[in-house]
Amino acid sequence: MDADTTVTLTDPMDFKVEELLKEVHFARTPAITKLVDDTVSAIRKSISKIPDAFPVTADLAPGFVRDIGADKVEFKFNKPKTFKIGGSYSINCVVKPAVNVDLFVGLPKECFHEKDYLNHRYHAKRCLYLCVIKKHLKSSPSFDKVEWSAMQNEARKPVLVVYPAVKSVEAPGFFVRIIPTAASLFNIAKLNLKRNNVRAFNQVTCVLNYPEDGIPRATPKYNSSILEDMFLEDNAEYVEKTISRWKELGEALILLKVWARQRSSIYVHDCLNGYLISILLSYLVSLDKINNSMKALQILRVVLDFIATSKLWNRGLYFPPKGQIGVSKEEKLQYKEAFPVVICDPSAQVNLAFRMTSVGFCELQDEAASTLQCMDKCGDGGFEETFLTKIDFPAKYDYCVRLNLRGHTEVHALGFCLDDECWRLYEQKVHSLLNQGLVDRAKSIRVTWRNSPSEWNIENGLAVLDREPLLVGISVSSLEKLFRIVDIGPNAEKKEEALRFRKFWGEKAELRRFKDGTIAESTVWESEQWTRHLILKGIIEYVLLRHLSLSKENVVQIVDQLDFSLLHGAKDLVSFSASLLEAFEVLSKRLHLIEDIPLKISSVQPLDSDFPSFCCAIILEGSGNWPMDHVAIEKTKSAFLIKIGESLQNRWGMTCSATEDDADIFMSGYAFRLKILHERGLSLVKSENGNKAKRVYSTDKMLFIRGQHASMINGLQGRYPVFGPVVRFLRLLAEYDWTFSALVIDINNDFGPEDFKLINDNFVSSRKASEENVQNVNPALFLATAYDKASEAWTTCSPNFTELKRLVAYARSSANLLTKLILEDQTDSCRWECLFRTPLNNYDAVVLLHRQRLPYPRRLLFPSEVNRGRHVARVNASKAFGPFLVPEEMKGSSEEVKNKMMVDFDPLRCFVGDKEYSNKLKLWYDSLGGDAIGLTWERVGSKIGVESFVSVQNALVGVRIRRLATANGGSKLVGHLFVNSTAAGQGAFVNAFHPIPTVFKN
Repeated sequence: MDADTTVTLTDPMDFKVEELLKEVHFARTPAITKLVDDTVSAIRKSISKIPDAFPVTADLAPGFVRDIGADKVEFKFNKPKTFKIGGSYSINCVVKPAVNVDLFVGLPKECFHEKDYLNHRYHAKRCLYLCVIKKHLKSSPSFDKVEWSAMQNEARKPVLVVYPAVKSVEAPGFFVRIIPTAASLFNIAKLNLKRNNVRAFNQVTCVLNYPEDGIPRATPKYNSSILEDMFLEDNAEYVEKTISRWKELGEALILLKVWARQRSSIYVHDCLNGYLISILLSYLVSLDKINNSMKALQILRVVLDFIATSKLWNRGLYFPPKGQIGVSKEEKLQYKEAFPVVICDPSAQVNLAFRMTSVGFCELQDEAASTLQCMDKCGDGGFEETFLTKIDFPAKYDYCVRLNLRGHTEVHALGFCLDDECWRLYEQKVHSLLNQGLVDRAKSIRVTWRNSPSEWNIENGLAVLDREPLLVGISVSSLEKLFRIVDIGPNAEKKEEALRFRKFWGEKAELRRFKDGTIAESTVWESEQWTRHLILKGIIEYVLLRHLSLSKENVVQIVDQLDFSLLHGAKDLVSFSASLLEAFEVLSKRLHLIEDIPLKISSVQPLDSDFPSFCCAIILEGSGNWPMDHVAIEKTKSAFLIKIGESLQNRWGMTCSATEDDADIFMSGYAFRLKILHERGLSLVKSENGNKAKRVYSTDKMLFIRGQHASMINGLQGRYPVFGPVVRFLRLLAEYDWTFSALVIDINNDFGPEDFKLINDNFVSSRKASEENVQNVNPALFLATAYDKASEAWTTCSPNFTELKRLVAYARSSANLLTKLILEDQTDSCRWECLFRTPLNNYDAVVLLHRQRLPYPRRLLFPSEVNRGRHVARVNASKAFGPFLVPEEMKGSSEEVKNKMMVDFDPLRCFVGDKEYSNKLKLWYDSLGGDAIGLTWERVGSKIGVESFVSVQNALVGVRIRRLATANGGSKLVGHLFVNSTAAGQGAFVNAFHPIPTVFKN
């Protein structure tokens, strides 16, 4: 889209944007204005009490002065020459929840020498000046606390964070940032990009791989750090004049801030911040790319499009000159040589994007392009995805790595601050190593290190700024490249390249001859099939440990922490895939060879991959002789299945068990369940108890849907081979507006306007029936796919509103826990396994099942434990049923053994399927292998009387424990029943259960 293009907005989108602005905008109410004015006045009053000519020495912050390598830092204190409110508050664009005001404090020229731009003297005096102010502010009763922070994570440029003693309900957590400015403090020519103003920088030339040619190395970042302070007030004034020209500019700035803050990979020190956004917006206004006829959302689109596609970035962004000579070509060339990204301020004296890296800018362009694409293709203009969806490291990247570098002195071995700070140099080093080690396996690598903790005593120096972990996010390129075992390096004849390769890889490098006769350097990463996803982990670990002198414990990779949940026995399920697919291929070939049935089998389609059983749909060749009646069709299919089973048994000696609905085929340790899919059945719909409102698909329709779903998932896996961040799914489940929005799943981008209209009509129709009672919404989850645009396949019966509410709560808590585990080093009990432990205290009663009677005991990750409540019932397990055939059961004829085998038998399903008490109890259970059933009372009101508890316990104990606990004619599944001690009426349970011998009271 061209940057000048405007977009016509629909009323619903305008309404959503308007509501968002109301929600996030920190408005200047009379109370807020008074709070700000009073706080700033109190700050000025406290500073005014500082005596003039007060001697200031390095003793106020000895650690800071020492670590930045400054000398000659003594001066006599003079009061600030100016106080001015700047930042977002000055333009009425403060965005919640960060409620703060920037107070610019003009540093007096008398405190500085004309050569204090050298060797971090300015930075040292700047810090000492703030130390004096902090000391006096802390002694004032007007302030609750005064803390240190850093300007854009630059440790050598600290700022003061002042919290007033008076608290406001409208502005919880309000604070004022005191930011020093340095207008006209130094000769600008002395801070030219080509000059070296840090003499120590020349002493590390060889270490930083610069040629030793005797020429002093320029310090453009250091120089820009000072220039930024010198022009801070002027640039803030320019932004204020621009943004205040019309309301929509301010609204667009707020929207852009909301958009950026949701994306932690770009709203960070080496990329974007609110100040740069306002400068960029002002720049586009100066070019007339934005005009006063545009709405806020249109302006946002223009800015995003400019970020993503403009070619002006190649030469740098420079404000148009006004009555003066603009930036010369030579100066522009200097800027581009010194910085990867240039956004020159209106004075053309400082590059305001001097902290932005090339990697950060690429991330910014990618996010801008993705957002525009989302706004064009997603429903409602992509409002949810653009402004309300959090895209942080855990959600964005396939692999996350955390480096714990506390006490790692190698980080600052060359000094804390030279031209750039040591933490930024270390970020670049880690990125370079991983980029070289992963080559084309990684599509993008992002490295960030936040080193400005909230509680920081700057007086003690900079060594403590390694407490936060360094974070690495990696997006993989393709499945083929990711799982590659051999990396081929340079040809053996290229001596210099081969030498560099061996130097980088060390003992891992080896010379190999390949099939095409090539002899080249290579690295080999041996791996089993089901551990291929760990190849990347091995490479990362090897590279970082080899080149950074780190221990294994300091490199935490988020990749295999949840693998334990996928194990079947001692192996991953993928390890069985080869034998399973081989067995399926053999079965499919044999089915095609069957000739003694009226219609040949034309195709065999797998429907799922549920180990150890496998369901397949058989499609017969076409014929016009099929009956028209639904029942007759099903009987005919049953006859075919019986005949197919006989043929397989007679010709190949395969064990088969056929019923009216399907045929189970046993081979190679797997059970294949065969079903027949007939196209005529797709159009038939069977009714249930005459209830026309509840649509139930025919058997063929369900088979067709399962086949379509399997194909869709396989296609999705091909496009997105690694879906590491489970947090994406959990957040979608937790944050999506299921009540008022349909979730459209268009994996292949097949939907057109007519499809979206049909889906919307279907969704609106499903909601009309529940307009008066939202809790009766059906389906509660509306999932529209290419094969199911009315959400009838999966969510018609469940979950209902109550189930969805609980599901959303669990998803939200799990997503928060998972995010915490990825980003932080956890030492408490909230570890990875907690994601799969359902808190049983959320239920009114809990039934524990006999684990040895579960159909799939190996799927049980953690035995359930009840540590609270009252134990009220116990039933012993029967020996009539077990999940495995023990050796003594294998005795007898093959027919007797076959009769003992059960496929897809689940006693838990039988147990919970009874409807006798469905109006009183709600059952919650894990159908994939859990050993507990949670029960909640179906409350009509907020109180439950004793009589209700008595009737419920009678239904449960009298019917279920003594009768229905025996599933399938003899296998007792229930072990224990616990009642939550917090449930009202628990005494009724104890009294009512008393006649049963197995009941006792703890």
